[in-house]
Order: sequence, then structure tokens, then C-alpha cells
Amino acid sequence: MTIHDIAGVEPSGTIASRDAFVRIRTDLLVIGDSIMTDRHHASNNNYRDDDPQNQIGGIIPAFPLSGWLRHGMERVVQEAGGTACHPGEADANFKKRDVYDRDLEAGYHEKGACVDDPTTDPGCVIFDLFGGFSDRPGKVMRRPIRFSPVRSTVDYTRGQAEGHYRRLNRNVVSRNPDDDRQPLRNAELDAVANLDGAWHLSFRELKPEFLGLLAEAVDFLDAHATGFMHQLGGARNFGAGIVDCDLINPLYDESELKRVFDRHASPTDAMDRKDDRWADEHRPAVVEALHRRIEEGP
Repeated sequence: MTIHDIAGVEPSGTIASRDAFVRIRTDLLVIGDSIMTDRHHASNNNYRDDDPQNQIGGIIPAFPLSGWLRHGMERVVQEAGGTACHPGEADANFKKRDVYDRDLEAGYHEKGACVDDPTTDPGCVIFDLFGGFSDRPGKVMRRPIRFSPVRSTVDYTRGQAEGHYRRLNRNVVSRNPDDDRQPLRNAELDAVANLDGAWHLSFRELKPEFLGLLAEAVDFLDAHATGFMHQLGGARNFGAGIVDCDLINPLYDESELKRVFDRHASPTDAMDRKDDRWADEHRPAVVEALHRRIEEGP
């Protein structure tokens, strides 16, 4: 089964049929799980990481992106009356056991408690999507985002983005007036500014409820972008991680996906018709499938 099968149309582009794309826009993103950059392109020891003329690209790992999306999906399931698999192993020696127990009381169940046999049982929709144990991969693959400051080199159909890398310095200074704000400690942060692009997700197996949950979770995260718990990455107290996001219409073909990011082009009539079909017919159907799955339980 493909996204187009679920949507009731035939694929007309060359994008792999089990792929979905989430548009992500943010003014500042600080990733605690590291940003891998192409700094080695600066030769002859001329590289300065704080130089505004730097043309440095890199990769944003999928780890923080995955956790951000999963948190949104968990909240959607909980608000629909279900419980979600906790991401922590049930038999782990938790440093803060009381916090874990409060999680279980707030809409989670122990990881894997929704399956009798983790190799065959689908479990709850969160377990089904993300997997739960070393020999049970999830049904959705989350790719990293490759970013570049040169817009013409960005391939949105491969889940890439325009973004501008900088290394930021944060000083903790003395509060004593006699010290003239003498630095006590310096902290460096890797950050990407003005990020705009596509996050590429691929389904190993596609079920209608998966697409419904993805659509609902992306809308939830967009609506709660300024909520601390639903921001992405680190340095949230400094304005980082406030993300505008939306699921790009799964009915679009490759040329239409590219057109979404073309600042000089407006949607075509065909795109408008597909938007209406997605909103009026297909999205309600996959969201209904999600609610049936939640009501049935694991």
C-alpha cells in the first residue's frame, strides 16, 4: 500500500510512494545532539566560525527531530483518549523514578506493555511506528536534514533545507559593578538560522492511521510552537526551536513539491484541486482510521 493508494489516486511524479515531507521553518535552531558541518572546506587556516561571510552547510541529525515529532504524536494519541508507549525501557534503572511514574499516570504505558509478542504484535500506534526493542524497528524512518546557505543547491525532494550555520558565543559575566561585566564563563553553541526546508520521512509499511497521526501531530506541533515542551532542540529560553511546520500535501508530485518552495511561483490550479481533495476527502478518512485504531486499543 502506498500514500497514493490510501489517498485514492495514482502517483504522477517520481517521488517514492511511501515518502512524506514536513515543511519546517524556524528563525533559530540549536541542536543539543550536535550539528555536523562542512567546515573542512575552509582551507589554509582561514576559517572563522563566527564570520558572517561563511558559506557553510551541514546536517541536522534525525535524533532531536524524531523526539520532537514523537512528542507531538504522543499528545495527539492522549488527547484522543489513548495512552502511548513510554520511550524509556520499562526495566531501566531510572535516575528519577518518581518522574517516570508520573509519566505513566499522565497518559503513558510502559514500553512494550501493549504487546504480547514484540516480534509479531503491532501494539499501540506509537509502538507500531517507532518500534520498541532492538530487534523490532519502527515503521517510519526519520532522515536527517541536510542544509545549505545556497538556495540553488537545495534539493527539497531529498529532504533538504536552506539554512545558515553560525557558532554563537554566550558569556556569563560578573554582576559586580566594579568588574565592568568581566566574563566569568563562556559557552559556545552551534546553531542554524533562517531554516526553511523539507524533512523527509519514509514508511517501511504504510497504514492509513500512520498518515492520519502524522497529519494531526504536525498540526498540533505547529499550533503549540511557542509552548516550551513542544519546541525543538536546545536553548529554548533564548528563542530557539520555535518551529512553524506543516505536512506537505501527500498528493503532490515532484514538480509540485518543488513549487512549494519556489518564492517566485504560486500554486497551480492542479495543486489547488489536490489541496481541496486532501482536505475534504482523504485527510478526514485517515484521521478517522487513526481514531478507530486508538479506540480499539493495542
